[in-house]
Amino acid sequence: MDKDLRICFIGSGAISTAMGNVLAQKEKYEVFLLSVEQDVVDSISNEHVNRKYFPNIELEHSLKATFDKTILKDSDIIFLGIPSSIIVSYIRDNAKFIGEEAIIVNLAKGFGDGQKTIPQALARIIPNQIVSLKGPSFAREIINNMPTAFTLASKREKHFKLFESLFKGTSIYLDYTTDVMGVELASILKNIYAIIVGIVDAHFDSPNLRSLILTKAINEMRVLISKFGGEEYTMFNYCGFGDFTLTALNDLSRNRTLGLLIGKGFFTDYISEKVVLEGKVAVNIFVEEIAKKRGIKTKNLMLKELYKVFNEEKYDINNFVSNITNI
Repeated sequence: MDKDLRICFIGSGAISTAMGNVLAQKEKYEVFLLSVEQDVVDSISNEHVNRKYFPNIELEHSLKATFDKTILKDSDIIFLGIPSSIIVSYIRDNAKFIGEEAIIVNLAKGFGDGQKTIPQALARIIPNQIVSLKGPSFAREIINNMPTAFTLASKREKHFKLFESLFKGTSIYLDYTTDVMGVELASILKNIYAIIVGIVDAHFDSPNLRSLILTKAINEMRVLISKFGGEEYTMFNYCGFGDFTLTALNDLSRNRTLGLLIGKGFFTDYISEKVVLEGKVAVNIFVEEIAKKRGIKTKNLMLKELYKVFNEEKYDINNFVSNITNI
């Protein structure tokens, strides 16, 4: 199966283009980007450049872009490279194009439908095997072939060898787990705690304080993953500690940047409405829906303090750091 694989990325944005290009470099797979953006399809097809996302990087000539959804019918592996907020509706609307034998790979980091993870939500719509691929991965690093790590999560260990072979000889390195729930939760929680670290760094450029908060954050994430149905050890896969530290400590991270804006007093409702930030959505779902449903107390969690930031109109952000350090 490995030699003649047809691989399709739903989406033609930065992550799909970067990972698709990595796989196209092997010159043994058919790799497609399924797009809705005319300018992207034209630039990739005619110039082998994604002018919208990577205007200065020549892509592999074998990487193809298309509008034609029927490409999904003959695809062996389908990567979901679109925002988490639209994945479930997209798959629901286009399930007729997806072959039942295709393996679906979730790249998105966020909830899929209410308080369900994306694999949970998709399992109600399509019969396919759904795996997760999450890790510390900025697309601009991947497109430049910098070594990048992901965790491949599948309930079926037989998929491990397939993906090991798929990425063998590339700049992508994998570790593996059967804890799909834990991997999904880690990828959601890291956005929440990256906001918290951003707020702290906006107030104090202190290595001591930053390390204190990082340690508290990792421990909270570990406990929450366990309580919400995952395995604590997943925090020590690439999708856990690695992805969290990348997101929390690097200014390329949108959720860290959100924390910096909040901490400096620049974040407004106008910005909030214009920008989709997974961490802001996730903290409300965790506190209002999941924790309440499971009877989990959030009072003594930094996550609950961040919830207050987003939901209490008169919250004094100047007290945030002292509040979370005393939890």
